[in-house]
Amino acid sequence: MNKKIILSCIVLLSGLFVTAENPLWMRYPAISPDGTQVAFSYQGDIYKVSVVGGQATRLTTNDAYESNPIWSPDGQKIAFVSDRFNFNKDIFVMPSSGGTAKRLTTHTATEKPYAFTIDGKFVVFSSHYQDPVQSALFPTAMLSELYKVPVEGGRIEMILASPTEKISFNKTGSKFLYQV
Repeated sequence: MNKKIILSCIVLLSGLFVTAENPLWMRYPAISPDGTQVAFSYQGDIYKVSVVGGQATRLTTNDAYESNPIWSPDGQKIAFVSDRFNFNKDIFVMPSSGGTAKRLTTHTATEKPYAFTIDGKFVVFSSHYQDPVQSALFPTAMLSELYKVPVEGGRIEMILASPTEKISFNKTGSKFLYQV
């Protein structure tokens, strides 16, 4: 009986060491527009790696938790969420090669980026700021609305008042597909 317990412990511990060498907690993968790289979140930072594998490059390095990377249409920028300034998550944008991240949102609600507009000028995201008074969903914090914020910073605009997730624009940017 003791041999079975010892053997089980050895197998379990060896599994932990293998996991430490080959991390499996990569989350929120996003493939670059040209299909050559993948951005992802790992242990609260944003990384990118070639789609054929290799060494991942760490793009963010701070104590904050950062996740949900998305690529700009030209592949030059990555937007993501971070709790750098408080417990709620704000949207940041940075060069896809790394560098200084710029904060785009400052609301107390948590935001989640889904896409850049086709021209790359705005980041489209969901959050619960405020339902319009005419909305049948008013007022509930359980359902988010769809917004956009300029990549250079500036005023946030509501796009859609109904709950919207997983945005994907058509080639002209005149329509988008989404999940509720």
